Amino acid sequence: MKGKRQEKKRPAVTPARALEQQARKDRLAEALRENLRKRKDQKREQMHAGNGGDKD
Repeated sequence: MKGKRQEKKRPAVTPARALEQQARKDRLAEALRENLRKRKDQKREQMHAGNGGDKD
């Protein structure tokens, strides 16, 4: 006997929606890379300022 979950079909993703999803994924990936660059730069500045990069 099949469960209800197996009987349900997943909604089809239209090509337009797939493009939207990919665009969002690309924007998020770029934002994460930019955030990482920013944090690395901040860490370098702390090290050069003589703070030693210690955490609070």
